[in-house]
Amino acid sequence: MIVPNRENLRRLAGDQWQKLRRQFDDLEALRRRLDYQTYLLAACALIASLLLGIGDLATQGAIARRQAEDLRATLGQVLPPALYDNDVLSNPKLISSAGEATGFDPTEVYLAKKDGEVTAAAFKVLASGGYAGPLTLMLGVDRDGHILGVRVIAHAETPGLGDKVETAKSDWILKFTGRSLDNTSPQGWRVKKDGGDFDQFAGATITPRAVVGGVQGGLKFFERHRQALLAATD
Repeated sequence: MIVPNRENLRRLAGDQWQKLRRQFDDLEALRRRLDYQTYLLAACALIASLLLGIGDLATQGAIARRQAEDLRATLGQVLPPALYDNDVLSNPKLISSAGEATGFDPTEVYLAKKDGEVTAAAFKVLASGGYAGPLTLMLGVDRDGHILGVRVIAHAETPGLGDKVETAKSDWILKFTGRSLDNTSPQGWRVKKDGGDFDQFAGATITPRAVVGGVQGGLKFFERHRQALLAATD
């Protein structure tokens, strides 16, 4: 029987130990590499979030300015500039309107003033019952409750049919100018198909019916809060 040399056994054991240590060292290096990749991914995600946040902050001001410009342009169509000398957008009045026909709570009312006296008001109305959902209107009313102008500022109605509520498509919406609860009977606040005063569209009755109802509801809201709005001094 061959008896292994003790020195050879020691050398062999040492070699095996070194191999085993290298394996553990490789595992530790692999673990460190995995940790590094995790930290790198987390850092990239953080940087991306920061960049998105900075971009959002940078565009918020521009978006707000654009929205204010659009609102001012709409108000200019329902509130004749000759009626006011104040900044209509600067201090809107919030009216509690839960359950009222405007569809908003509170309802934001923009007051037109001349020499400090309220001459007119404008506010949004959500006209329910449209063919493709509610339509958002902007209604301008003088101090006596007569309509100065109505504009549809948001809707999802069918192109070529219900979209005739837009001034770019027809002058139908202009027919409300001058109307009031006093000069139009309750029966008159309907489309002609229902026995009222307002035309419907060929092939589309639902949309004009919704707008007529929304405008009448807006006038009722103004009448209900008229005294408080006319007395506003701030």
